[in-house]
Amino acid sequence: MNPSTAQAEVIVDELVRNGVRHAVLAPGSRNAPLAYALHRAAHAARLRLHVRIDERSAGFLALGLAARTHRPVPVFCTSGTAASNLHPAVSEAYHAGVPLLVITADRPPELRAAGANQTIDQHRLYGSEVRLFDELGVAEARSGQNAYWRSQVCRAWSAAACGLRGGPVHLNVPFREPLVPDGDTEWFESLDGRPDGERWTEAADHGAAPSSLSRPRAGRGLVLVGDWGAEAASAWGERFGWPVLSEVGGVGVSGPAAISTGMWLLNLPEFVREHRPEQVLCVGRPTVFRQVQQLLADAGVEVLLAHGGIDWPAPAHNVREVAATFEAETGGAPGPIDPQWLTSWQQADQKATAALHAALDLERWPNGPAVAREVVDALPENSLLVLGSSNPSRDVALAARQRPDVLVHRNRGAAGIDGTVSTAIGAAAGHGGPAYALLGDLTFLHDSNGLVLGPYEQRPDLTIVVFNDDGGGIFSLLEQGGPEHSGSFDRVFGTPHGTDLAQLCAAHGVEHVQVPGHAELREALRPAPGLRVVEVRANRDELRAVHQRLHAAVRSALLG
Repeated sequence: MNPSTAQAEVIVDELVRNGVRHAVLAPGSRNAPLAYALHRAAHAARLRLHVRIDERSAGFLALGLAARTHRPVPVFCTSGTAASNLHPAVSEAYHAGVPLLVITADRPPELRAAGANQTIDQHRLYGSEVRLFDELGVAEARSGQNAYWRSQVCRAWSAAACGLRGGPVHLNVPFREPLVPDGDTEWFESLDGRPDGERWTEAADHGAAPSSLSRPRAGRGLVLVGDWGAEAASAWGERFGWPVLSEVGGVGVSGPAAISTGMWLLNLPEFVREHRPEQVLCVGRPTVFRQVQQLLADAGVEVLLAHGGIDWPAPAHNVREVAATFEAETGGAPGPIDPQWLTSWQQADQKATAALHAALDLERWPNGPAVAREVVDALPENSLLVLGSSNPSRDVALAARQRPDVLVHRNRGAAGIDGTVSTAIGAAAGHGGPAYALLGDLTFLHDSNGLVLGPYEQRPDLTIVVFNDDGGGIFSLLEQGGPEHSGSFDRVFGTPHGTDLAQLCAAHGVEHVQVPGHAELREALRPAPGLRVVEVRANRDELRAVHQRLHAAVRSALLG
């Protein structure tokens, strides 16, 4: 057995011993030893192998799998710019706390010095956005290699899994030729791991941490749910009489304290003045709505933050207390509860909900908020819903009715549109139930390579709904979309593309249907096997006006 083959076999074996169940591979020549080892492990049913020809899609597929399975998922690629294409997924994993193992093949030092083909500097390629960087020594036929390789795999796994959620790790592996197995299965010393399939190095379970935030010091507070902790937030709100507001509205949040129109209410300055909280428990890192950032920046509001093991938001740098976790204490009196506080928010939520949906029923279909409402209403129980980072996240938060039985995933760590199709496919594979995605057309096109699934690859049961308004609709709602910028808007922000999504899907062998109305959309969302794209075409010219009319309706219902 040649050294490169021996090293690759040991790396894959130790990853499986550490708990790897899914692995993602982008093909190449320099990572051939790892490709052969992964194929053998998959053939032996030790792991499930996913192969993608595009490294960026491969990275986000692994990210989606890791986010839903809550364990590190390795993604393997060859040397050169292949490794650079994994950087967007690494950035998202770092800022979202997703346990991603990036294993890049590389040329050995003597070839780097010679300016060899497909060679860049991969040393600390991802900068500060990984929890650990390690480069393995080039494999050699000398004693002690097996223990060294296995130890470093365990070190990488532990770093990726450490904390409540985890993070990305980069393992760079230079290989010398020969890169393919030579038919010899013997190595001069044992390549076995620990007995009984155990890890080479056992690490303490970093996934569980004691709670640090357990009770409030004020009766009038709010819980803001960002990217995790919805169940615990609901329990906190019910225990202490605090309204629970989420960046995805009422989707995935349960209990009587959940306020589905929270983002509308926070956007009414008069309402906020009358309902100003003394404390806010911020769970995770909210990133979508400016009104949330304004509340957290209010110097008169004391901010408690449960950060989940990653960096925390501090818009005004005034956070009073931070902790990795939180849990409402259950013993004794619950503390200073204002009995009218939650009731007041619930009553406002009821008024806002009625006004919002009445106004939305009057709008011409399709529009973003109405489609988001229809999609969420139609989801089967215990569905996964992956949301694009632009308008879909906002539309669901603003227009969807309460669905506590739906699990939401959003790439809100770095909040880019990179790789969202692949993320959805990975998340669906790790979910094990009905899976859906709601994406804008630019987000869909940005990762259309994610639809490239070869004949050997698993096709998830995933329905992707694409709200196609032919360009960057999100900018219509921002400053760039104001009437004073109409002369330049369409060319540099609206960016119409005119792509025929039906032909694009046909080229990839993916089922596509365009739906003209409510009934057709609901029919298209019935659970069905395989990968499907459901397209809703719309005109974004009225998008800004629709949001203004909905805001006016909610404002009138609350303030008269």
